[in-house]
Amino acid sequence: MPPKTLQLAFALLLSSTLAVWAQLDPYPRNLLQLGYDYSLSGKGPQSLYAYYYYNNPAFLSTNIALRLAVAPVYLDGELGFHGLLSPHTDVGLGFSGGGFAENYYEIRQGHYIKDESFDGHGGGASLNLYHLINPRQMIPLHAVVQGGFHYSTFSRTDRTADSFQTPANRENTFLRAGLRFAGKEPMLYPDLAMEVSIWFERQWRFDDSSYGFAGDRRVQPTSDLYWLYAGLSYAWTNTGHQFTFGLTAGGSDNTDRFSAWRPGGVLPLASEFPLTLPGYYYQELSARRFVHLSASYVLPLSADHRWQARLGAASACLEYLPGFAQRSRWQTGVGTDLSYTSRSQVWRVILRYGYGFNALRAGHEGAHSVGLLYQYNFEQRKVRNEAPR
Repeated sequence: MPPKTLQLAFALLLSSTLAVWAQLDPYPRNLLQLGYDYSLSGKGPQSLYAYYYYNNPAFLSTNIALRLAVAPVYLDGELGFHGLLSPHTDVGLGFSGGGFAENYYEIRQGHYIKDESFDGHGGGASLNLYHLINPRQMIPLHAVVQGGFHYSTFSRTDRTADSFQTPANRENTFLRAGLRFAGKEPMLYPDLAMEVSIWFERQWRFDDSSYGFAGDRRVQPTSDLYWLYAGLSYAWTNTGHQFTFGLTAGGSDNTDRFSAWRPGGVLPLASEFPLTLPGYYYQELSARRFVHLSASYVLPLSADHRWQARLGAASACLEYLPGFAQRSRWQTGVGTDLSYTSRSQVWRVILRYGYGFNALRAGHEGAHSVGLLYQYNFEQRKVRNEAPR
């Protein structure tokens, strides 16, 4: 795999490892996740993730949980303690660190500007509190408070312009609070998922000096982000049909390039709240505020439902970050994929195609992409091997 492709794989890992429940995951998991999206129109950043996900809800003892997501040069994890503060309040100690997880890719009006892009590395730790508000109800409602620090360091690539000054290394702190009703599993297209959540996050940067060409861009000392999410996925297992729907709306104050919302691409585990747009580059758009809608429907292609076709669409209405505006505030893409699940349900592979109606390429609208998703479930294999024959 070429070095630049590896770098983006590690960069995407940071966000993809955050695609977990905002509470301690109560189920054992042992997964290999791979995702790749390739643009057939234009030359954007390679879009790829590859990581191993492990969760043990009874690590060392029944009240200690361990979650890990591991890639060759990056690690993200959490050590959790069930009922540490009260019977319904869990505590987690998060940790992360490694290389290329904070790469920045400058994309304006569909043009990937390599001489203004740069590498980023770093790591940090967090303290996470998860309180179950309604313990007597079937569907959980959690209050979540997370706070921590992160150190970032930036360096030039072999394509960064000689006159472009990369941002100074800096220490960051953050505080996130939210309410999450139900939740979704860190799996590739689960049969059943529901979530309604609302969030607020403040970020503090201890070095807010300017960077770029003669200091033409600046890091804001503080940034606020706020968003809500509502999503539903439901499968009729007897017929093999499934539908999914998602609505995400958010905004930001004191927005800079590092805190802007960046829709684009189709990789479903590339972030905790993926703002997918089929046919677009990964993180192609930069916005201060947005509304994002997505929906898909799955049709079985075989009697045993192991072959399936998915039809989907996503659209976003954006208030662009200054300097990143496009002709229309609406950006829309459609896609289809063909999936195959093994008879044992241990592994799954998906081939994808996407078309972005409003994606700008060489001054014209319209872009194509193809991709591949793969999941291997070691836990499912273990269950099948232990099942009586």
